[in-house]
Formats: sequence, C-alpha cells, structure tokens
Amino acid sequence: MLGVALLTGIYEIGADDVSLIAVGAGLLSGLCYTIFIFGFKYAARHDSPQAILVVAFTVLITVIIWLGDNEQILAVPGTPSWPLFAVLGVLGAGLSFILYILGLKDTAPAVASIVAMVEPVTASLFGVLVLNESLAVLQIIGMGLVLATVTALNVSSSTQ
Repeated sequence: MLGVALLTGIYEIGADDVSLIAVGAGLLSGLCYTIFIFGFKYAARHDSPQAILVVAFTVLITVIIWLGDNEQILAVPGTPSWPLFAVLGVLGAGLSFILYILGLKDTAPAVASIVAMVEPVTASLFGVLVLNESLAVLQIIGMGLVLATVTALNVSSSTQ
C-alpha cells in the first residue's frame, strides 16, 4: 500500500479533496474485481472461458451504455482521434483482458490478485515511455516497493 501511495502521489491530496463518492467507487471497484476473479474461477469449471468472456463483455457494454453519456459515445466515431480509441480499446482492454483470462485459468485467485498489483507500475511506465511523462523520486521508490512486495508475496505463495 505504501508503494502504491508513493507511486500515485496520493499523499499530496488533502482530506477535503477525497469525496465520499470517490471512496465508495474505490471500494466498489475492489469488490467487483474480487467477484470477477472468484466468479471466473468458479464459472471456468462449468463452461468455456470464451462463453464467460462473452457474458462479461455483454455486462460491461450494458453498464457503459446505461451509465455513459450517450451523446459523447455517439460523437466518438466522428472525431479524428477515433483510431486511437480503437487501438486503446483493442490493446488496452481487449487483448490484455484475453491474456489475463487465459492466465487466470491456471492461476490461484490469491496469486492473481497479488500479481495484479503490478498494474499501477505498468500504467506508470506506459505514461513515461509512450506519453513522455516523468516520475519523481518518490514515485520511483514507490514503484520499487510495489515490485519488491509483489515479488516477495509471489515467491511466498508459490512455496506454500
């Protein structure tokens, strides 16, 4: 947690900047992720991963359409940046999700949740390498803490 706090810079945010909606969204995000991991492991024993992915994708699209701003959603194809949306969707969501599901098939949920903690590190590296962002010293220390913790927990869980 300390590594993620340093990496994201959340220590710079005051108490007034954190709303009840933000806290609720964060907690719901973690709950949904947990339900997905355990739900997929359970469902994979009873059906094919492809069928499960179709159901998950359908639910995702339904939620996005229900909660999204339809005017903005419909405006995307008319923008000059639509190829970027497509690439980000295919690579950032589609391909990574498929690879994640394939890896989750043969991985215990506890190990998968530990390895998923590397996500802030990869997102930060993407920002540095692709978007020309920079990291402060504390963010680099945070990245190192996250990687060290994930490695230690992964080694610890694989020896048990």
